[in-house]
Amino acid sequence: MAEGTDAVTADAADEHDAGRGSGLNRRVVALAVAGAVGGFLFGFDSSVVNGAVDAIEQEFGLSAGLTGLAIASALLGCAVGAELAGRLADRFGRIPVMVIGASLFLVSAVGSGLALGVWDLIVWRVIGGLGIGIASVVSPAYIAEISPRRARGRLASLQQLAIVFGIFTALLSDAIFAWAAGGAAEPFWFGLDAWRWMFLAGIVPSVAYGLIALSLPESPRFLVRIDKEDAARTVLARIQPGEVERAVRDIRSSMKADAEAKQAKGALRGPVLGLRGIVWIGILLSMFQQFVGINVIFYYSTTLWNAVGFDESNSFAISVFTSITNILVTFVAIALVDRVGRRPLLLIGSAGMTVSLGTMALAFANASGSGDSLTLPGAWGPIALVAANLFVVFFGFSWGPLVWVLLGEIFPNRIRARALGLAAAAQWIANFLVTVTFPLLADVSLLMTYGLYATFAALSFFFVFAKIPETNGMSLEESDTLLPPRGSARRAAAGRPDA
Repeated sequence: MAEGTDAVTADAADEHDAGRGSGLNRRVVALAVAGAVGGFLFGFDSSVVNGAVDAIEQEFGLSAGLTGLAIASALLGCAVGAELAGRLADRFGRIPVMVIGASLFLVSAVGSGLALGVWDLIVWRVIGGLGIGIASVVSPAYIAEISPRRARGRLASLQQLAIVFGIFTALLSDAIFAWAAGGAAEPFWFGLDAWRWMFLAGIVPSVAYGLIALSLPESPRFLVRIDKEDAARTVLARIQPGEVERAVRDIRSSMKADAEAKQAKGALRGPVLGLRGIVWIGILLSMFQQFVGINVIFYYSTTLWNAVGFDESNSFAISVFTSITNILVTFVAIALVDRVGRRPLLLIGSAGMTVSLGTMALAFANASGSGDSLTLPGAWGPIALVAANLFVVFFGFSWGPLVWVLLGEIFPNRIRARALGLAAAAQWIANFLVTVTFPLLADVSLLMTYGLYATFAALSFFFVFAKIPETNGMSLEESDTLLPPRGSARRAAAGRPDA
């Protein structure tokens, strides 16, 4: 009797909420935009090193291996930060952890800009990586937790847009400092070289992020978790005025499901190297995203174009143009993902990346000279430039945003959090491996390097074709059907299509 009464009360509350309207309001959009600033710092800090690579190499007399380590070191901090972020956010709240992330960005910007040698630069980059890792988890989690159900997809896409805008801003600021000083290695304000100001510029967005975070309301989900339900209702009344009671019930239900998932520690275990097949699919999806070499474009493009005959100012301009292209195709992905579907976009992206990377490899096969004296004769320079930007286009509307979409959809509810953690860790590790090895591989042969990335792009096509299910239009609960049934569940599934 009590359960029936509760249900009637809940339905009445929903009707009352519905009468107040549940449309997307400007306040929740503003909060989502503010939360996405963490993504901006993510993109900014990961790409600001692009314009400083050559100057750092000259300043500290680095070998190719040390150069790669200095550039990739932030990614080590990313892996640790991503692992810690969830635990810290559940213990202290989303807002305090955002402030911690902003503080780490600030410390890294100052330390990197004033670095005395390569090893303390690496330390400061790792600290910045901790901030990136935290932002990569906490910002999208906060956006999801303050967003109405019907607008969650659109608002969550703000994180990806913020990342690509961060990349663009970092490359643009690098270009401005290099142009104003007459070169990245030339002295600028207060006698500090321009490359140091590229890092110091990170002070501005890190302070802004910290101040914005302090102005945000705490996540309703966290408030319910720490038994402050009245405070959660107050926040929900501001951002989801038409769905307060339903949102509170959804939060309780989600928390119960999370608790059950934590108890099922063996849920990820399976016959393939100790993990279930669907978990390996997520891990390989993440690794293919990085093994096509996309971050070589955003970490090393200025150095690359400078090496093949474009002067420094043109190299910076090309990198900025590439980042603008990345922004535009992200809008394309948002427009197409729910209309065309995940699999078709990934397959088109893989095919396009294979051709464009293969073209780059062919262009560098015709290069003359080596190292800093490498040049692309005749039309091969423009061909390589067009191919590189086409690579960004094909990646930007497919593998860039859609991998994160699929990772949130293909895992069943009971293992989603743990499986996502493994897939994200695999992605950071793959990113690190590609970033740290590029200078070494480039010294050997750019033909071989881009040929290797083209091979991974081709393999990604066959991987998607054979293993990736189409999740467009499926609810998260329906993803349980993507797991192969076992034991008694297999027998039950044989007579029940929706098992």
